[in-house]
Amino acid sequence: MKKSILTFLLVLGSVFYLLQPVLGQKQPEKAVVYDAVLSQYAYPYLVKFMDLKLEGQACRMAYMDVAPKGKATGKTPVLLLHGKNFFGAYWRNTIKFLSDQGYRVIVPDQIGFGKSTKADLHYSFHLLAQNTKKLLDTLGVNKVVVVGHSMGGMVATRFTLMYPETAEKMVLENPIGLEDYRPAVPFQTLDETYANELKNSESAIRNYFKTYFPVWKPEYDEWVKVPAAQINGPDFKQVALASAETFEMIYQQPVSYEFPNVKAPSLLIIGQEDRTVVGKALIKDKQKLAQMGQYPQLGKKTAQAIPNAKLVEMPGIGHIPHLEVPDKFHDALLKFLKEK
Repeated sequence: MKKSILTFLLVLGSVFYLLQPVLGQKQPEKAVVYDAVLSQYAYPYLVKFMDLKLEGQACRMAYMDVAPKGKATGKTPVLLLHGKNFFGAYWRNTIKFLSDQGYRVIVPDQIGFGKSTKADLHYSFHLLAQNTKKLLDTLGVNKVVVVGHSMGGMVATRFTLMYPETAEKMVLENPIGLEDYRPAVPFQTLDETYANELKNSESAIRNYFKTYFPVWKPEYDEWVKVPAAQINGPDFKQVALASAETFEMIYQQPVSYEFPNVKAPSLLIIGQEDRTVVGKALIKDKQKLAQMGQYPQLGKKTAQAIPNAKLVEMPGIGHIPHLEVPDKFHDALLKFLKEK
């Protein structure tokens, strides 16, 4: 019996000795992988879905519908529209702020983005606006204040033009599409754009996102890691194709010529350090490049083009004021919402 115990202790000691180099060492974290519709990623509020049939394809449009805090106030609901490289969750602080102020907040993920279906479609701003209107009709909402950031500003403009009876007011936060990119950005075929999307990497995404902010902060990293986690996902090709197709939409469907037709009272909130140009990497002519993405001038020009528009300039701020300086962004937004 004693011999058996001694043998067991010797074996146990040998195992412990062999494991010593491993024990105490931090094991590498398992890489996070997300599917095409971010099933593994939690949004800040309950996500619901609306079924659509587009070009013969069954699609699901994800959205958050957040009620106002406290008693019903009768305030016009606010519709928040995301940018191309984002999805509804990055509005989390703005959703909370508006809900706390008594506003119902509706935040869709457009088809091709976030938790919505990554459909292979002929994408258009008309289609995205129509889908958004269908969502509002489904929810029984007939008036909204439309707030669009980046690409969401192009969607907001098209929505406001198509549905003037629904868009009570419009807010554009550093929207893209304040200029027509086609004279400066060389044309690419869909195959070329798709091939470039397939080459994406976490470092490339981070380097691009750093151009959005004058000063990079650790909290911005979330918006890099989410799309990066789809690169090694099971259906990245699907994600990449939708991204390529929506790039074509932005390139081929400018809204800047139609700003004079906007009827709704409008507010432009423009971070003055923003120099975003869709397709910037394709521009080889340095002189043309220097003339593009000049948001201080573009903001003024657009505010003059829209008949009933106001401009709030934010010095030292980049492409995403609602992430960079949320308090200032919310103050400007709330002031506009309260105006009669």
